[in-house]
Amino acid sequence: MRTLIACAAIAGTLLIAACNTVEGAGKDVASAGDTVANAAAKSK
Repeated sequence: MRTLIACAAIAGTLLIAACNTVEGAGKDVASAGDTVANAAAKSK
């Protein structure tokens, strides 16, 4: 579980660093959140 959270945090950081606009950052954060939520749902 810790590995999953760490990977999600790293991926989120990279996505935020890669975008050039505030709107793009919001979309990236939403996408990362969806990925984490889906992974959590699958692990139940």
